[in-house]
Amino acid sequence: MTHHRFAQVDVFSREPFRGNPVAVILDADDLTEEQMRRIARWTNLSETTFVLSPTGDAGGAGTPADYRLRIFTPGGELPFAGHPTLGSAHAWLENGGTPRRSDVIVQECAAGLVEVHHEPGAAAPLSFTAPPTTRSGPLSDDDLARACTALRIDPSDVVAHQWVVNGPQWAAVQLGSARDVLDLEPDFSVVDDMDIGVFGFYGDADPDRPADLEIRAFTPSDGIGEDPVTGSLNASVGQWLVRTGVVDGPYTAAQGTVLGRTGRVRVTPTGDGGVRVGGATTTLFSGSAVLPEPTN
Repeated sequence: MTHHRFAQVDVFSREPFRGNPVAVILDADDLTEEQMRRIARWTNLSETTFVLSPTGDAGGAGTPADYRLRIFTPGGELPFAGHPTLGSAHAWLENGGTPRRSDVIVQECAAGLVEVHHEPGAAAPLSFTAPPTTRSGPLSDDDLARACTALRIDPSDVVAHQWVVNGPQWAAVQLGSARDVLDLEPDFSVVDDMDIGVFGFYGDADPDRPADLEIRAFTPSDGIGEDPVTGSLNASVGQWLVRTGVVDGPYTAAQGTVLGRTGRVRVTPTGDGGVRVGGATTTLFSGSAVLPEPTN
């Protein structure tokens, strides 16, 4: 048996158990990939992460990352994901991690290097600089039709649509309002191989508006269904909205409402077409993961 420090971190909500949890296993260099996959299937969370020593070559020879992160869903490995990035950085710091730069943690992952900004006094003490999207542009007619079939809406209900890929293969769809997003009752029995993000803006006159927009993330291909709060989707949608001039300043997205969560994601343009994505992070469970030795 081997023992590893473990934390389960709630991300993107200031209310305990109302955000999105990530399981973080630290000091994971001795684990095999098969062990990681098995653990992720067992935790059955949207993501489980493993913190390892950096390899130094994610962004070129000798790049000084603070740690390397591998991110697994119950269905497989992701090159990047948002709430696991923030939750893992939180757990790493809480367990004695010291970044080379006092205000920036450099995370190495399959998507490259990701900067996590550490500002203890800020409203969102941790935020990551969104990696660039690797695919953009509108959905094809066939892909849009498939997304609409899954969402049980008509294509005429769609205000705009775009591929917003930054690791996960997000197909993003904008609807006419936040209420339209909240009212969705999707059916993935026919279309179960698309990661679909849907968002709509709250109006200024909406009573008790919790945020500037409402967003939902559907990932049936990963065995999750609906993700409570999703950093990668919020990041790439933010880049799309900044790139097209729909937004020109910071905004807050609400997510997880229909699941009984109070996810709040702060998206801040960086002035160069990019965005930072931040939110609350709180350790709710910590201790030791007791893992059997791998079998041959």
